[in-house]
Amino acid sequence: MAEAETLKVKLVHSAVASRRKDMTGTCHALGLRKINDVSILPDNPSVRGMIFKVKHLVEAEEN
Repeated sequence: MAEAETLKVKLVHSAVASRRKDMTGTCHALGLRKINDVSILPDNPSVRGMIFKVKHLVEAEEN
């Protein structure tokens, strides 16, 4: 079973309201500014670590 080369990440909760600045910054680094923004990102450990940090704000799926 081959791993996906990209990840599709969607912001489903606000990253600004009552969140720490580092979580807001992480969402911005993922390319997510507003709710329902979607980014296609490479599947690598650094991106997966950022997604893990804000897992309660985003939905991620492998492409």
